[in-house]
Amino acid sequence: MAMPVPYESTGRTQQKSRTRQALVDATRELLARGLTPQVEEAAEHAGVSRTTAYRYFANQRALLVAAHPQLAPESLLPDDPPDDPRERLDAVIRAFTRYNFEWEPQLRASLRLSLEPGAPRPALRQGRAIAWIAEALAPLRATHPDRDVNQLAVAIRSATGIETLVWLLDVAGQSRDEATETVLGTARALLAAFGG
Repeated sequence: MAMPVPYESTGRTQQKSRTRQALVDATRELLARGLTPQVEEAAEHAGVSRTTAYRYFANQRALLVAAHPQLAPESLLPDDPPDDPRERLDAVIRAFTRYNFEWEPQLRASLRLSLEPGAPRPALRQGRAIAWIAEALAPLRATHPDRDVNQLAVAIRSATGIETLVWLLDVAGQSRDEATETVLGTARALLAAFGG
């Protein structure tokens, strides 16, 4: 049985790629304005017909998932990282928090999608941040071989991502600078409790 070929993979693929990107860019712009666009709203903003837009994105969920940032660097550490775990962790948490604020509208939309009952795992749940934090904590593997460094990375991630920042901003009423210092302080406290 032959698999169906996606619309974008047939015919004028470069033009289709540009149209898809225009829809994603329009969605990101609308999200940045505080809106959560439907497919037809993104189409209008991008100057694309509704019919064409639905060929690329069957529903709002598919559109919003496509607008999710696709950042995947190997590391958030600087080029010449320090050896000290606390300095390394500080660098990663500051970079991760900047990333969250830079992409906040898209990450908030992905968070909303992830909270829907029965929702498939969107891009927000790929665990990249755990790997970045674990890399920052790598020196602890030598100094604390009997401890679970990966579990520490998970604990730090649970207190530092977009979910935490949304709570700090929207519920606790912190500024972005205060929220940055809060997640950094929490990460440091978890590291200190670990013995690092």
